Amino acid sequence: MVKSTQRGTVRLTVGQAIVRFLAQQYTERDGAQRRAIQGMFGIFGHGNVCGLGQALLQNEIDPAPGEDRLLYYLGRNEQGAVHVAAAFAKASRRLSTLAATSSIGPGATNMVTGAALATTNRLPVLILPSDIFATRAADPVLQQLEDPASPGASVNDCFKPVSRFFARVERPEQLTSALMGAMRVLTDPAETGAVTIALPQDVQAETYDWPAELLDKRVWHIARPPAEPAQLRRAAALIRRAKRPLIIAGGGVVYSGADAALRAFATSTGIPVADTQAGKGAINWDHPGSVGGVGATGSHAANHLAVSADLVIGIGTRYSDFTTASRTQFRDPGVSFININVAAFDAAKHAGLMVVADARAALDALGEELSDYQVSPDYAGRIARERQAWAEITDHCYNLGHGPLPAQTEVFGALNELMGPEDVLINAAGSMPGDLQALWRAQNSRAYHVEYAYSCMGYEIPAALGVKLALPDHEVVAIVGDGTYQMLPMELATIVQEGVKVIFVLLQNHGFASIGALSESHGSQRFGTKYLARNPQTGRLDGPPVPVDIAANAASWGLEVIKAQTIASFKDAYRQAQAATGPVMIYIETDPEGPNPPSDSWWDVPVAAVSSLESTQRARAAYEAGKATQLPLITQAPCGSSSIELNESLNE
Repeated sequence: MVKSTQRGTVRLTVGQAIVRFLAQQYTERDGAQRRAIQGMFGIFGHGNVCGLGQALLQNEIDPAPGEDRLLYYLGRNEQGAVHVAAAFAKASRRLSTLAATSSIGPGATNMVTGAALATTNRLPVLILPSDIFATRAADPVLQQLEDPASPGASVNDCFKPVSRFFARVERPEQLTSALMGAMRVLTDPAETGAVTIALPQDVQAETYDWPAELLDKRVWHIARPPAEPAQLRRAAALIRRAKRPLIIAGGGVVYSGADAALRAFATSTGIPVADTQAGKGAINWDHPGSVGGVGATGSHAANHLAVSADLVIGIGTRYSDFTTASRTQFRDPGVSFININVAAFDAAKHAGLMVVADARAALDALGEELSDYQVSPDYAGRIARERQAWAEITDHCYNLGHGPLPAQTEVFGALNELMGPEDVLINAAGSMPGDLQALWRAQNSRAYHVEYAYSCMGYEIPAALGVKLALPDHEVVAIVGDGTYQMLPMELATIVQEGVKVIFVLLQNHGFASIGALSESHGSQRFGTKYLARNPQTGRLDGPPVPVDIAANAASWGLEVIKAQTIASFKDAYRQAQAATGPVMIYIETDPEGPNPPSDSWWDVPVAAVSSLESTQRARAAYEAGKATQLPLITQAPCGSSSIELNESLNE
């Protein structure tokens, strides 16, 4: 951080001080600096229009000498604004982000979902909700939720469990420590997530004499903590003893910029690399060691290797439920784990050997420790066979010739063929992330942007804006289902307003295809998953399809809409969209019942223990069979050796 000497004070409102401060924050990693907060999304109400709103206006039209501009963006939905910021941070490798401000009450609580998404995904986002009067001079103010037992409580307390840092600034003097604490968490790879500073509307407009040093340029260094040498040696010893090691590359590889280090490590050792949703593309799909997604939505190649793996090397992964197939994927009786992670919380999972370190630093050091190591020829041959078998399945899924409506896997195949290696694909929820993790052939990690930690429907449209703002020279393509579209389409207006070029691919299947398939496979007969009108004869939602015209709706937001009926016409539509200068939506109907890629993994979704429905009874029997394969994944003796034996081998 910049060290400064006392130079007096600057009189500003709290809102003005926040804007001045944020515009002067920078991050630095590996010698490269960038703005930490690139701009602020705001939707104004009585809680912030005269506080932060006035400060942003003054910053635009009458900045103080030397004051940097903090770009203002007008959003349409507070949740969407936070999603834009999260996507921006993800595309920026967590080195930059955006802020989002709202009025009190409903505007603030709209951002809670976005905060949860950011924290679950370990993405830095700054949230500035307005709050009730600190003085309580106007009490209850409009939109205030009163708590008879706690007059100081407000709806912003909802942010506490979904934020990595929370502060309420009830006096101007409290702002300095709140801002410094916020930046500490936003720039800490191990602690980052949503950061919330609640701002009472009266405090936003108060003046204070701020230390001039607070408003100076401040650079936050993003460290690369190295691995402890003893733990690194233990990890190398475990790898040497393993017969069937498997790497799982998570988002930490991507955020660390460790892609090249991972590829080099896989090349030198021959250890296969599976990936999570956040880690896909960290190793290019055509690398001889790349075996695709692992877990409930993974490939046969990765999952077959995972079943027999005696050592799992997790790098930058939090081992989500899908990654472990609800703890049924790793079945070798002696399986053990090495967990390389910048966060000790994740490194400790599954009783693994903890290597708390930056992914790139750890991979470089581990590569030196294992410079003479290679997997056995037999294992290398098996990896190659599994890769080839899954490549054939992928080609089949991409070219089904399904009809009369195409399967969504065919649309993905066309996109995979037409999109360039630097183009960015975005998705988040439904059946599509599963198909994409299994089938998508990513050349690099920047090209694959799927939010699956929170799997938040409605993310894709605002995310397209966030990614485009972060990567203006890249083609950005967001795949959107009709269910997701109807949840949060409002930022289409913001995209048109900002004049950015993005391509949306709208798959219309008249319902929730993913949950429909899950419902059917678990005995609930796709109940409540189709967009059907109320039938007056039955009183149920089993009438004709609801005549919602999403294509017309998208056009009303200002997008160019191109309709396609077949895969051939879809390819033509995509080429037309590539040539466009503004936002475009390609609309195509797909078969809601697939077919989807084959899967041999399990996901723990409890089925009713008793039921009068035969379909549920059958599903319960299947559930109990799957449940019986779950393992605690707690190993006391890595690779069949006691810790004493391991320590002795290290000391030889």
